[in-house]
Amino acid sequence: MKLAPHLHRLGNDIVACYLVDTPEGITLIDAGLPGHWRDLQNELRSLGKTVDDIKGLVLTHGDSDHIGFAERLRSEHGVPVYVHAADAVRARTGEKPKVATGPMRVGPALGFLSYSIRKNGLRARYVGEVTEVADGDVLDLPGNPVIVGMPGHSPGSIAVHVPIADALFVGDALTTRHVLTGRSGPQPAPFTDDPAEALASLDRIAGLKASWILPGHGAPWQTSPAEVSEAVRNA
Repeated sequence: MKLAPHLHRLGNDIVACYLVDTPEGITLIDAGLPGHWRDLQNELRSLGKTVDDIKGLVLTHGDSDHIGFAERLRSEHGVPVYVHAADAVRARTGEKPKVATGPMRVGPALGFLSYSIRKNGLRARYVGEVTEVADGDVLDLPGNPVIVGMPGHSPGSIAVHVPIADALFVGDALTTRHVLTGRSGPQPAPFTDDPAEALASLDRIAGLKASWILPGHGAPWQTSPAEVSEAVRNA
């Protein structure tokens, strides 16, 4: 789905990933669930593009609902997969600590599980090889994505700032739809390793310029990074 010039979303408000389309090629941000591969093909066709136009995939972190088709893209099409060094093991093995889930409502939680099953989310395929990135890196990919370290949800969580798309991709550094309660609006994400650190990391995006805040779960939010950071703290 096209959101704006250069900017497309795959998936929905339950699980989403993103495509940045430029004259130099395509950069993907996150890979959703394995079943989003079909969504990717449909979006590429709508653009008159193919997988060969994808120059790189940047993961906001290494959790299974963000790496969905990453290994297929890498192993079958040679597309490099970028992840923060602190989440490289998580992306390659799925290794992560157990954390408290927090509040939950049966309907939304079952909806999240059901959608994950439909999109083959219970068959995680971890990434065989990754390219590690660090806070402050500007990647040599279409749109020149800038890496912003956002530790908290995981040690290697990042936001990805792409000025050409006027967009900040935040992964699970925050959410605009809580997958376990169904509550909408900017708020802390569930399944977070260190909630206090995640809130502190919001300072790292507050000074950035972007009109689109794009989470891995929830609706795209049109506001500034400073305003969304304040809204999450007040949630």
